[in-house]
Amino acid sequence: MKVLANDGISQSGIEDLEKAGFEVSTTTVAQEQLANYINDNKISVVLVRSATTVRKEVIDACPNLKIIGRGGVGMDNIDVDYAREKGIHVINTPAASSQSVAELVFAHLFTGVRYLYDSNRNMPLDGDTQFKKLKKNYAKGIELRGKTLGVIGFGRIGREVAKIALGVGMKVIATDKFVGKANIKVDFYNGQFINVEIETEPMEEVLKHSDFITLHVPAQKDYVIGKAEFDIMKNGVGLVNAARGGVVNEVDLVKALDSGKVAFAGLDTFQDEPTPAVQILMNPKISLTPHIGAATNEAQDRIGLELASQIKSLLLTDKN
Repeated sequence: MKVLANDGISQSGIEDLEKAGFEVSTTTVAQEQLANYINDNKISVVLVRSATTVRKEVIDACPNLKIIGRGGVGMDNIDVDYAREKGIHVINTPAASSQSVAELVFAHLFTGVRYLYDSNRNMPLDGDTQFKKLKKNYAKGIELRGKTLGVIGFGRIGREVAKIALGVGMKVIATDKFVGKANIKVDFYNGQFINVEIETEPMEEVLKHSDFITLHVPAQKDYVIGKAEFDIMKNGVGLVNAARGGVVNEVDLVKALDSGKVAFAGLDTFQDEPTPAVQILMNPKISLTPHIGAATNEAQDRIGLELASQIKSLLLTDKN
């Protein structure tokens, strides 16, 4: 059986599949040619990340497709229910990239509290002529320790963020419509660990009491954070969105940054991805990354191996 990893797959995943007898192609097929390629090459499994979509028209055009896999968490680029109605397995890897995304959140937080988003822009320009002035500009950073982190969305990634926050010495509060409480196990290098139980709170309480806020929610029709939510937040709050573009109203975010309500923002996802708005890209108070939350070597290895394991389990079991 043939597997098309249209947006790529780790070498470890390829080797695991090939060892089990699958033929793996990592050819990147243009979206408009995807259905034809699947049919012409007798593809049984198509794997995607966020670049490729598998909608109803592709599903209808490819009657021999057995599995659609998403290397990552969100599956908003796949018509999941429709595919399953057609008897196609739809799989993803919800746990594989959680740690990587959580670490990126803290990369943005540390960047924000020490003005790295701005100093990294200005040091190359003026570091040799205005060193003392820049030193003064960036000498009023703050520590994360002792501050309150509000986590909106307390699933796998939100809980990984909480682990790091607790290790840093932060207070963690969280809100989630579907989670009442969660036990957070913080592991240390020598086998010791601590358990911390966190009960979720209403959204308004998290907005009101957080020094920093991070979002870990799926794509949805309405904004999760807009003017009304910014109005509730503390003055000088820091905001990170490494979840999905469109959960934060970016027009309202820019206004909140300009007014000082929000001290800084860290964005890994964007409303108009893959062509983010210029006013976002050029804003001096925003730390920017191009949707790389899951893009670590370790996460990609875990994603490839997890996809391979699920594919083998489904197809080899069906074959037997």
